[in-house]
Amino acid sequence: MEHDSRLGGRVALVTGAARRLGAAIAGALHRAGASVVVHYGQSKTEADALVASFNATRPRSALAVACDLRALETLPTLVEPVLASWGRLDILVNNASTFYPTAVGSITPAQWDDLIGTNLRAPLFLAQACAPALRSAQGLIINMIDIHGQRPLKTHTVYSVAKAGLAMLTKSLARELAPDVRVNGIAPGPVLWPESGLDAELKAEIVAKTALKRSGSPDDVARAALYLAADAPFVTGQIIAVDGGRSL
Repeated sequence: MEHDSRLGGRVALVTGAARRLGAAIAGALHRAGASVVVHYGQSKTEADALVASFNATRPRSALAVACDLRALETLPTLVEPVLASWGRLDILVNNASTFYPTAVGSITPAQWDDLIGTNLRAPLFLAQACAPALRSAQGLIINMIDIHGQRPLKTHTVYSVAKAGLAMLTKSLARELAPDVRVNGIAPGPVLWPESGLDAELKAEIVAKTALKRSGSPDDVARAALYLAADAPFVTGQIIAVDGGRSL
């Protein structure tokens, strides 16, 4: 993606932005001119390196902030540095996510609390914490959902339930925060394989089930986020599937 200035003067907060999809989204928004807050949980080294690369391109345009999104009382410590640094917040990307198997019959309350907390509860309460600033800026929330919010993934019951809830939260927030704040979602398909790994046969099976017969990339998701942030002022309450037709 080429550098542009469509988001010049705007400020974006991207959760889970130190690595993988979050880093790709943060990079796309930064290249479009936004100042970016890179939230991280434990990936301090990666977050600091990403922020350093952003600031080397445009000084004082990025900041790394650590926060445990499951600890709701700490959420203001994520928002406050944004306002202290730039005095505004235009874009919130709820990207941080926890993903691991939970087969029915062995699900624990701790797993439920962790997966629901990260994938559903945190986006709700962070949106609530950011709402005043977003209203002032006539801003935008982007929730990173998953095609498995509509098509449950075997042995990932709680994760699928959490992402289904996030899809409905996206539509509910779009109603609640209108007309001042737009709220949309992105549901990626096979664009980045789980870090835990998948065997080659299963990867091939998943790709074969996409209409385009190929996997995507983090940049495909980042382009969708940039579209919502820069080129879609009349779009709210929508969930864009970036899945190569996997959800057809």
